[in-house]
Amino acid sequence: MNTYFPRMHVSLYCSDIQKTIDFYSGFFGQQPAKTKADYCKFILEKPSLIISFVANKDRATGQFGHLGFQVETKAMLMERLAIANTQSIDVLEEMETNCCYANQDKFWVTDPDGVMWEVYVFNEDVEWNDPRYSSQESSACCASTGQTLEQPEKKKVSLASLGKQSCDPSSNCC
Repeated sequence: MNTYFPRMHVSLYCSDIQKTIDFYSGFFGQQPAKTKADYCKFILEKPSLIISFVANKDRATGQFGHLGFQVETKAMLMERLAIANTQSIDVLEEMETNCCYANQDKFWVTDPDGVMWEVYVFNEDVEWNDPRYSSQESSACCASTGQTLEQPEKKKVSLASLGKQSCDPSSNCC
């Protein structure tokens, strides 16, 4: 039996509904379909997603990992990155990185409550996974700057280009 799900729905708690509306309006490039004093909902067509936010400061937490969108081409990734930059959304770029045993170009954004979003393009499967993605001390979005990591195919990769940290290292965001 083939089960078909026409659209994914995600509901997240947030601590400040207006900051959430402002952030996601810029990140998604559209206004919410519904807003209330303590609630907002965005309906995206591509990708097919309904995401709602419920204001509840006591339950807002970014401790679940991260959410993300895979785009089809690097040109599409760069377009989304340019949009994020024009919206003054802080981004962390990671190009030609090995994550989840795949080479990817990606960037990360973090909403006002610490929910991390990854926007990436899949380049190819690889046999080497960057150890910072499974380290207890850091994560993909918070690797220490100035480190170098050995890779089988390449001599060294500098992490200095990652710039500022986007999340708390204990958040296990990746």
